[in-house]
Amino acid sequence: MSTPKDNITAEAKKILIDFFELDEAQLTPDAKLYEDLGIDSIDTIDLIIELKKFGGNHITPERFKDVKTFQDVIDILVDENISA
Repeated sequence: MSTPKDNITAEAKKILIDFFELDEAQLTPDAKLYEDLGIDSIDTIDLIIELKKFGGNHITPERFKDVKTFQDVIDILVDENISA
């Protein structure tokens, strides 16, 4: 049985795979967005837009500035969904 966090993780992986052509094997919790996954500052804005569509309506660039790893992405989405 999948949990809400599992669903969020799956959707975040889908976004990164579909929009940034990443391999799922790269999407480990400790994968660094910039160094390991090649997400640059412009990609970050695109990522925020896609995450907002999924359910992170309150994710702003300011709030996202401390996001460094794939796990940080999951954590911010979990927080968004709990707060909603």
